[in-house]
Amino acid sequence: MLFASTLRLWPLDSLVSSLAHMLNALHTHIIAVVTFLVMVVVLSAGGGWLGYMSALDQLELRGRSDLALAADRLTGELLRYRELAVLMADHPTVAATVDGDGNGVAELLRVTADKTGSLDILVVSVAGRELASASGNGAENHAKQPYFTRAMDGALGVFHLVQRRYDQRTFLFASPLFSDAGPVIGAVIVVVDVNAVEAVWRGARPTVFFTDELGVTFISNRSEMVFMAREVGLTNRSATAEYAPDLLRPFMTHSIKDRGGLAIWTVLGQRYVPRAALHLSLPLPVIQMTGEALLDVAPAQLLARLQAGVVAAICLAFGAMLFLATERRRTLADANAKLEGAVQTRTAELSHANAELRHEVGERTATEAQLKKVQSDLVQAGKLSALGQMSAGISHELNQPLMAIRSYAENAESYLERGNIDVVGQNLGRIADLSRRMGRIIRNLRSFAKQESEGLTDVDLRSVMVAVLEMTQARAKSSCVQIVWTAPKTPLIVRGGEVRLQQVVLNLVTNAMDAMEGQSDLQHIEIKIEKIDARVNLSVRDTGPGLDEPDRIFDPFYTTKQINQGAINHDGVGQNGMGLGLSISYGLVQSFGGMIRGRNHPRGGAIFTVTLDASLSGEVST
Repeated sequence: MLFASTLRLWPLDSLVSSLAHMLNALHTHIIAVVTFLVMVVVLSAGGGWLGYMSALDQLELRGRSDLALAADRLTGELLRYRELAVLMADHPTVAATVDGDGNGVAELLRVTADKTGSLDILVVSVAGRELASASGNGAENHAKQPYFTRAMDGALGVFHLVQRRYDQRTFLFASPLFSDAGPVIGAVIVVVDVNAVEAVWRGARPTVFFTDELGVTFISNRSEMVFMAREVGLTNRSATAEYAPDLLRPFMTHSIKDRGGLAIWTVLGQRYVPRAALHLSLPLPVIQMTGEALLDVAPAQLLARLQAGVVAAICLAFGAMLFLATERRRTLADANAKLEGAVQTRTAELSHANAELRHEVGERTATEAQLKKVQSDLVQAGKLSALGQMSAGISHELNQPLMAIRSYAENAESYLERGNIDVVGQNLGRIADLSRRMGRIIRNLRSFAKQESEGLTDVDLRSVMVAVLEMTQARAKSSCVQIVWTAPKTPLIVRGGEVRLQQVVLNLVTNAMDAMEGQSDLQHIEIKIEKIDARVNLSVRDTGPGLDEPDRIFDPFYTTKQINQGAINHDGVGQNGMGLGLSISYGLVQSFGGMIRGRNHPRGGAIFTVTLDASLSGEVST
């Protein structure tokens, strides 16, 4: 009933359209999933194949190295016996045996065979008949044998066969015996036991075997592969001479597949040979054989499967993340559309706010530049104000030398009329000294009044102190203030600006005088300079009432002047009572990279300390 009522409420056309849309979306999803899985399979197969081929290349390199090492070991071991055959052919006792004198040759051959590990050593006449042997058993005719025929031609004969005489596999090296006249008169044959050579590396990996020109496995590190022949029906004469027909066995059952130019054998029915193996071969013409190796490709196949699995896992993980991202993107599409309108509105608001902010930043930049100019003007005004305060005392200082110059000049005129030249010269010298003193005072004032714009330089602190004391000498004398300071014997060089540093020191000295003004007790200012490591401390101490609020003395517009009916306390930061002097000094010292501090002295009064960097080019003396 509920379903029927729902159908009645939902229009039939809308229901059909929705179902068609769902089926279409489902069909699209199925096609996408199937296509993606096919791509994953293709990529995994490609990744596995690339990994397999790369592993085979590495396996081939290692296998060829192992095969070459096994071949070198076998060849080196056999060539040792070839050299023995050549050396025995040159032995005089062996040559005498061919000539008919066989005394001692059997013992020589036996001892040599025991020491070298040879299976047997034979001396054969030119007719192929054995004349002597190390083993002493049997005597066969070697005529028409390939190795003997080659020795009779004057070359070194090499041959391998299974001899009934020894009942085992042997290698033969035949070296010709030459007479003194030159022709070949016989041969020395060294018989090598292949089992002894082979026993050293039997069972080692990889599977290595050596086949002759007939395709018969004659030497191998797998005993079950010996005498396997690729052609079972060997009937030619060479095969009959080398092997008895009942020794040969069919070669192992295998199929060959080409993998990028590499031969992969699938071997059946062999317990100690890999089922799937990479086949490699190496010609060995020195011993007339071909070295072959079978390397197990199971590790390469495992690596390929693992690589294919990793590629599949990565692809599936990527596909899952892509599917989730697609679904999330679809979910967020609607929200994104809604946000676009809000973003446009907000962007317009932010653009307007950005324009207003830029306008405000421009105004603040202009205000900051104006503030810097006002600060610079304020520093200059402070200096001029200080000059105004000192003007009365400086006028007195200049007036005294002028009066003395006038007096000395009048006296010199009268003495000149009398002809007393010596006294005239003394008066003129005093006039010159007074003129230099006046010039020095005026020069210090003019230097202090100018507005300095240079950066940090090397400044002589001693000269700065001398100039400041000359400018404050008149006021100190009128205020009955004693300044205690011992000038250094050598220049005292610090980093700063000369005029700005004069302003700082002058401000500290005048503040100290202001703090002590009106006192009935002894008034004196003590100035000390000391060096601590690479810094110089200049301290100015007064005997005034001290600081009321030491933490606020460097705040702008903070002053303690003109308090209690004209009594003057320490200015903290005063400049005509405006409270800017020490604030300006604080900024100047900071610009030098230094530091200024103020505190109350334990024995009374206040002490201000200015710390500056000593110049590396000068020495500091105290």
